[in-house]
This record gives sequence, structure tokens and C-alpha cells, in this order.
Amino acid sequence: MTQRNQITIVMNWDGKNVTGIINPGPDSVPLGSIYVDPTNWTVRIEADAKDASGKPVHIAAEGHLADIGSYHRTLAGSWTQGAVKGDFKLTRD
Repeated sequence: MTQRNQITIVMNWDGKNVTGIINPGPDSVPLGSIYVDPTNWTVRIEADAKDASGKPVHIAAEGHLADIGSYHRTLAGSWTQGAVKGDFKLTRD
């Protein structure tokens, strides 16, 4: 069985830049960079967080946007958090 963790990512577009945070609240992680390639609708997200012991851990996610015209579009791909690798799927709410 694959372990799954539910997270919330809040992203904002100001017309030029995308900013955001992972898991809003007291333990939130600011998104360091977000890159969108509109030629093939790929997205790369990076952030630096801390693990349970307080050690720094780098987060990198890269995926493909699907259902672009839908309000509930999705972003799915690979997720790396420190040495742990897996996949992810985000759905717009």
C-alpha cells in the first residue's frame, strides 16, 4: 500500500508571477519558485521546508496540467521531498 498525505497548496497569480504556500497555517511552507511552461503545460514547484526534527528538506514537484479549460483542472506528476520520492495529483477547488 502506498502512503498518501493530503496537502493544500495555495497559489496566486499577479499577472506576472506565481506565489504561494504549502499547507497554510502555523507550519506553512512558502513556495520558493514556480515555473510554468505554457508550450506543453508543465509546472515545476520548489520549496524549502523543515522535517519533524527541524532539519532542512528540499521539496520539488514537476507535473503536467490537464483539463486546462475546466475550473477543476488538475496538476499531476512526480514529488520529491528530501530523499523520499513519489507522485502527486492536485485538483483545483
